[in-house]
Amino acid sequence: MSGVELARIQENLRHLKLYKINDLLESYLEEASRDNLSYIEFLDRLLTEEVSAKRERNIAMRTAMAKFPFIKTLESFDFKFQPSVDKRKIKELATCRFIANGENVILLGPPGVGKTHLAVALGIKAVTEGYRTYFIQAMPLIASLTKAYAENRIEDRLKFYCQPKLLIIDEIGYIPIDRHGAHLFFQLISRHYERGSLILTSNRSFSQWNEIFGDPVIATAILDRILHHSTTINIKGNSYRLKEKVKAGLIRGSEMYQN
Repeated sequence: MSGVELARIQENLRHLKLYKINDLLESYLEEASRDNLSYIEFLDRLLTEEVSAKRERNIAMRTAMAKFPFIKTLESFDFKFQPSVDKRKIKELATCRFIANGENVILLGPPGVGKTHLAVALGIKAVTEGYRTYFIQAMPLIASLTKAYAENRIEDRLKFYCQPKLLIIDEIGYIPIDRHGAHLFFQLISRHYERGSLILTSNRSFSQWNEIFGDPVIATAILDRILHHSTTINIKGNSYRLKEKVKAGLIRGSEMYQN
């Protein structure tokens, strides 16, 4: 192959946006000549590298768009520290079949037990499987909807939050939601109902959601739609943050088990 031909091929590869093949072409040509590879073997290697690189770029892009507060995986979750979490059930959720089926996941438990960790880890699995995902905490979500309503942009904002196939809403119940915010939240849940999947985390049991939304009718309507097709994970354990304080000697281990 002449230098002119190689330059033309590389220019065409850049034009076609086959950047990984372009980067590897010369070294793979040398390997093909040295190892006496067939045309099919040579092409297979190059295309495999290109597909892998594009997949990694797409995952990185979707991960950035998801707005996760941190990156944590299921592999780093300490199931031994939280024995109330059914590892088999989490592994089943990690297949993302619940998203394909339009189902929801609700993670309940006191602060610090790993609800957000699990929500993010499942979100990362969703991103890896090609699902558009978005993460937001409950209060910024309500604030965003309220602002959009005041500016006559509520329809656009509802569409924005309904576009992801998986919407993760974190920390429902840490701060009560006023009646107007509750109505806007209900509109979002209704719009998203059976069109996509939700992962919700809350420190409050379902019987306390009346207090969160300040209206038993709205709370019931929200729960009715969320729980219709859903899996609920109740985490009953100690706080990871307290665990770290014990390790640091800031508190005694016995204090973790005091009510």
